[in-house]
Amino acid sequence: MASHGRPGAVRKLKKGPTIGTGGHGRKSLEGKGPTPKAEDRPYHQAYKNKELADRSAAKRGGKNAGTGRTKGKAAEEIVTGRNSVVEALRAGIPAKTLHVAIRVEMDDRVRESLKMATERGIPVMETGKPELDRMTEGAVHQGLMLQIPPYEYADALDLADDTLDKFKRGHISNAPLFIALDGITDPRNLGAIIRSASAFSAHGVIVPERRSVGVTASAWKTSAGAAVRVPVARVGNLNSALKTFKQKGIFVLGLDGDGDVSLPDLTLSTDPICIVVGSEGKGLSRLVRENCDQIVSIPIDSAMESLNASMAVGITLYEVSRQRSS
Repeated sequence: MASHGRPGAVRKLKKGPTIGTGGHGRKSLEGKGPTPKAEDRPYHQAYKNKELADRSAAKRGGKNAGTGRTKGKAAEEIVTGRNSVVEALRAGIPAKTLHVAIRVEMDDRVRESLKMATERGIPVMETGKPELDRMTEGAVHQGLMLQIPPYEYADALDLADDTLDKFKRGHISNAPLFIALDGITDPRNLGAIIRSASAFSAHGVIVPERRSVGVTASAWKTSAGAAVRVPVARVGNLNSALKTFKQKGIFVLGLDGDGDVSLPDLTLSTDPICIVVGSEGKGLSRLVRENCDQIVSIPIDSAMESLNASMAVGITLYEVSRQRSS
């Protein structure tokens, strides 16, 4: 008599020998290989962090070797390190995102950075150290990185037309006053010039696209916030822009130690003018010099060969302002 075994149990009869698959099922028995890295798994947070880092690096891409400048459209800039980040936030530099390392060691600078970012509505992202290292290209970040969006430059000719129109309509009391930079590459010089432009009511600063400084975080900090008030315009060709300015009735004055007019004897200060300054070493380029209506010199002690570009602009703007108010 057959035994029914345990209640509910199901017994299957053993089958006899079966024909093999001929190796067709071998693949199903093979392993799937090593487990992919976390950053290679689309569902993993590390993958998303890597994508974010790659996009950020792409935006900073296109740099010319050794120059730190970019071709074409301006790229994002980053500020790294606790001191630099907190100083940038204190200066009011427009920021896109504050990246903070996961489990960062807190100190006064980190706390102040987080507080200012929160008050200004700047997004704060916790980012892993490997991602921060990659995004900063190995720079010392100390667990803090600030992303700065590209500066939005004004159009130089539109700026000139708009300012001239306001002057003709009586909306501004002083004639248009612009400063153009020829071959200046130090962002601190640009920042100081923007600051002087704001102090003496200039209407804009003009910079060339090539072989010239742009509005970087360093320039913004040096301007002490004046970059908010004074528009900076970029031109593809400075000489062409100066020629167009002259056609619009704006006198172009170049600053040079060998000028034919001394600054105190300047007679065009009450007219629409554009002051052009060159680098401290090379001065004005030949073509720019040829496009100037006058070359103006600043009287200085003979023992001093030249003045710093931003200092020369500040002195000139003061004298123009003095003459316009007298």
